[in-house]
Amino acid sequence: MDHRLHLYYGYGKGKTTASLGLTLRALGAGKKVAFVQFDKGADPGHENYSERKILRSLPGLALHPFGLNRVLGPDAFRFKNEPGDFEEARRALDKSRELVQNGDLFLLVLDEILAAVMCKLVTREDVMGLVDLYDRDRRCELVLTGHQVWPELVDRADLVTEMRKEKHYFDRKEPSQEGIEF
Repeated sequence: MDHRLHLYYGYGKGKTTASLGLTLRALGAGKKVAFVQFDKGADPGHENYSERKILRSLPGLALHPFGLNRVLGPDAFRFKNEPGDFEEARRALDKSRELVQNGDLFLLVLDEILAAVMCKLVTREDVMGLVDLYDRDRRCELVLTGHQVWPELVDRADLVTEMRKEKHYFDRKEPSQEGIEF
């Protein structure tokens, strides 16, 4: 079976949601999945991303969240990178490499790896090196999500979907909602 590289990117809502849907479909088919989250940390004992509450309980799924907490309150977010953010991004990249090379998986999702490039936590070269590693032995489907892509990455991908915001209630200053945005 030929495995493919998927990109879900853009500034519209739905990148992580699409990759979670693909994860559920693969798990429903009895396949093994690993889900690596870049820059989506939490404080001990407090979960900022509701999907993790259920993902942790799904047989066949290995969840690997990385990152420091950036959520400061219901409508407050830390944007400035701290030294620990870079360390966590490096750990996520190392785990991703390990799973690409040695994982016994059907699907590997690298959630927000492209956003980590945009935030300068990892580089384009890091991502392209990971794609090079993947192309040597495509052992699984590989999904990359985040805000921005670049021509060399698009050229290497087999499926590219852009999530484009046309209208969003955030523009009306409406707060995020648990179960929808997090």
